[in-house]
Amino acid sequence: MQRAILALSLVSAAALANPFSNATLDAAAQLQQQAMQSSAAYQIVEDLTTEIGPRLPGTAADMRAVQWAQARFKAMGFDKVYIEPVQVPHWERRAISAQVTQPYPQALVITALGNSVGTPESGITAPIVRFATLADLEAAPAGSLTGKLAFIDHQMERSRDGRGYGPVVKARSKGASIAASKGAVGLLLRSVGTDSHRFAHTGVMRYAKGIAKVPAVTLSAPDADQLTRMLQRDSHVELSMNIQTESFSPKTSYNVIGEITGSSKADEIVLIGAHLDSWDEGTGALDDGAGVGIVVGAAQQIIDAKLKPQRTIRVALFAAEEIGLVGAKAYRDAHKGELDKHYIAAEADFGAGPIYAIHSRVGEHALSDFNAMAKQLESLGVKRGNNNSWGGPDMSVLPPLGVPVAGLALDGTDYFDYHHTPDDTLDKIPPAAIQQSSAVYTVFTWLMANANSNLRPIPLPKS
Repeated sequence: MQRAILALSLVSAAALANPFSNATLDAAAQLQQQAMQSSAAYQIVEDLTTEIGPRLPGTAADMRAVQWAQARFKAMGFDKVYIEPVQVPHWERRAISAQVTQPYPQALVITALGNSVGTPESGITAPIVRFATLADLEAAPAGSLTGKLAFIDHQMERSRDGRGYGPVVKARSKGASIAASKGAVGLLLRSVGTDSHRFAHTGVMRYAKGIAKVPAVTLSAPDADQLTRMLQRDSHVELSMNIQTESFSPKTSYNVIGEITGSSKADEIVLIGAHLDSWDEGTGALDDGAGVGIVVGAAQQIIDAKLKPQRTIRVALFAAEEIGLVGAKAYRDAHKGELDKHYIAAEADFGAGPIYAIHSRVGEHALSDFNAMAKQLESLGVKRGNNNSWGGPDMSVLPPLGVPVAGLALDGTDYFDYHHTPDDTLDKIPPAAIQQSSAVYTVFTWLMANANSNLRPIPLPKS
């Protein structure tokens, strides 16, 4: 009965605009019911985080993750499974400690940012100068921080769609070089996160050419607050920190790809993906084990149902997203000759969900057809969004080359409580949330693989 109701709702939605056959809609109803009774997505994350754990690019664990994904894809029954090499930077953190030495001696919880250089083996000790924002640091006079530590104390705002991330993450990526240009010997940064837990959030940073490289660390939110209170009581607060990191020569990692071969339009590709790597502090359950579970679980539903799509469904697990979309850029370059055959692309990389909206970047002429597809996700709690999507971090390299994308918006209200911390572990994933998210991807992928619509040309994103 439930399947019949779902099929009726899909058919009635298509009465307004009909980019799908009745057989496609009936199969979509079957897949939705099947996916909402499946624990496949959660099980995939459990297996990845338990059997592999953290997956920092370039490490032995990264390679084990590649082997794990290959074996998983083959066992699932993809028609094609292959890997594509990617050269990735390799950096690892070692010993890390910090303590206030004057006027209120006590230890602080910190972590090194990815790519940060270390301190001398004996550490560094210096007074702290606080800045409310990166812009305030940028406005500091040249030479004003000579021999000092710059402390940026910009708190991130919580939001469902993560819009609070952009305004603060700039300090993480380029704050160290700006601080060094003013004479600072290091950067302290309030963690880019929305929690009040005593965990520091890591993340990638980059040094500007021609500027001295100084150590860059983040403080847990409570420790950033503690440091601010100290500075309110005494303008001269001195901190000692010892950061030991190590950089290695680049390593070879891999994008892992599985395909369900299409029938009548096999040369056209519906691309769904996530990234396989993670930071080393937690087990990468939310970032991006959940995404792996969502998209691989969606493909599993289609394979298990023994359904044959018209277009080829390609699942890509990208390498080294955390350190700069390295695998995605390698994919873009390796597949330049067939990007015109990529029908649409979408990535899950914002936790476990649930998915509450679907955005797009398709041609204006195709909006009615895409809206009809989105209408069919309403029974899963998904509303139609805007037509300005980037498709997700890794997929964002494709729209500038004309590839249509969709953004299946995952609810990230608490995502940045755990993002890039030791607390990014399996217990933070609600099974019902990832089940719904994977079901949405299942129906979306199936419908896009069988749609009778032309989505190009797309409105190109502004640079």
